[in-house]
Parts: sequence; structure tokens; C-alpha cells
Amino acid sequence: MASERTLAIIKPDAVAKGVFGEAVLAIEKAGLKVVAVKRITLTRRQAEGFYAVHRERPFYADLTAFMSSGPSIVMVLEGDGAIGRWRELLGATDPAQAAPGTLRQRFGENIQNNGFHGSDAPDTAAFEIGFMFSGLELA
Repeated sequence: MASERTLAIIKPDAVAKGVFGEAVLAIEKAGLKVVAVKRITLTRRQAEGFYAVHRERPFYADLTAFMSSGPSIVMVLEGDGAIGRWRELLGATDPAQAAPGTLRQRFGENIQNNGFHGSDAPDTAAFEIGFMFSGLELA
């Protein structure tokens, strides 16, 4: 596996539950490294830009409202196969279908309020990391 970077988000619902420490512990146990981290509150417009790929989907308005409803913690993770490894830690998008012990199974409520986000491919990760972090923050 090649070393790569991915974007990880602890969404507003999981931030409200105070699960940052448990998420970082899972990240570190999986052999991934946190290379950048910050707490942000997206505006509705920023959330719309971040999720623009879903603009035509019926859940877009609810998703962008939810993602701008409170603070999130965004992180850049690095390691061999980081994208796949982070997504494996997350589990299925629907917490009810997520494998036991995954972050979404443990902390998610439903498909929208599933606690976490992870990039799904290298090109997506590059866009998402660039959206959330400046080059100086990644140095």
C-alpha cells in the first residue's frame, strides 16, 4: 500500500457527544497519523460548496443545514492506504448497517447524523483537504 492522505470529519452530532478522543485513539491504533486538525463551524454556503457533488440529490438541503448546524473537527490523516483504512474504521454510512465496533455503529444515529465523514477516493481527498486546509496548515 502506498502512503496517502485523506480528510476526516467529526460531524456536529459527534462533536456534541464529545467523541474526539475516542476517534483519535481509533485512528492511532489503525496506524494512521493525524497531520493537521482544527475545529470549524461551516457556514451554510461553505457546506454547500463542500458537498456540491450532491447538489442534485434530495438530501442535499438537509445535509448542508446539518453540517452548518454546529462545530465540526476536521483532520488530515496520513498513512498507507489511509482512505480505505479510515473508511473501514467508520463503517457503513447507515449506522444500523455498520459493522460492530466501527465509529458510526458506536456513535451514529442515522444516515445523516452518522457522526463522521471520510473521503472516498484520492481525487476526492485532494479536493476535500484543499477545501478545509491551506498549504501552510499542512506543512
